[in-house]
Amino acid sequence: MVDIKLLEHLESFLSENRLKRFHHVLSGRTKHFTVATEDVYQLHNTSAVIRSCDVFGIQEVTIVEEKNSKRIDREIAMGAQKWVDLNRHNTVKDALKSLKNEGYQIIATTPHTNDCELHDFDVTKKACFFFGRETEGLSQEVLDQADGFLKIPMVGFTESLNISVSAAIILQHVTTKLKKTDINWQLTENEILEKRLDWCTKTIKSHEEIVERYYEENNN
Repeated sequence: MVDIKLLEHLESFLSENRLKRFHHVLSGRTKHFTVATEDVYQLHNTSAVIRSCDVFGIQEVTIVEEKNSKRIDREIAMGAQKWVDLNRHNTVKDALKSLKNEGYQIIATTPHTNDCELHDFDVTKKACFFFGRETEGLSQEVLDQADGFLKIPMVGFTESLNISVSAAIILQHVTTKLKKTDINWQLTENEILEKRLDWCTKTIKSHEEIVERYYEENNN
């Protein structure tokens, strides 16, 4: 549980505009949808996907690094990694197990005989959108474990989009559609409190000293 008094103490060090921004952004955050990238080779692609997740209110991103393990490109993500929770896994198997345990259906974003076009996608169920490597696409393991397949309709000569572009298009569509439903898609009250505290610590440079002093003063 979040220490409310500590949270309020930390928030007193933030500007009123920053506090309003936190509350506004958190009101649009969701865990109803999430995104997973599988061994994406180009660093800027993963970073750009994280940035799109932040823009469209996706709170969690799963990064599978079974073959390619790289740091997040801070310049491309433009700070988005501070506001989006990154869940890293060394194997696809572990990532799939974790996501399914959290109640997510696995949606493979790849053309398939049983695929669903974006405009027909059912947003009422929790879903994790899986994006694969630039050339090879998703692994057979993800395809075998997928609960559904999703594609973006295209009419040009090009048969595919860059994964970061695909992610942005899909997330914009599904989040817009989701917010028009009666589904309780927002973060829980406790999740919001946790993120407020987390974002405070990521914003206040001297937060460790402030927290230490707070507990010293309140334990005496």
